[in-house]
Amino acid sequence: MKNRLKVCRAENNLSQADLADRIGVSRQTINSIETSRYVPSTILALKLAHVFQKPVEALFELDETD
Repeated sequence: MKNRLKVCRAENNLSQADLADRIGVSRQTINSIETSRYVPSTILALKLAHVFQKPVEALFELDETD
């Protein structure tokens, strides 16, 4: 799954730690999502979408291997 999390985070001047604090996860979780080592749960994806005020589809996209 591709994601635009790092781009959105940069556009909003948030560090990984800032974003993690906002949604109640560790900085390492944010890093793992950004580097595609971890696919977030539906709840976590919705929380991220809420922070950036974007639909989930604006943050995450299925790639050809999914």
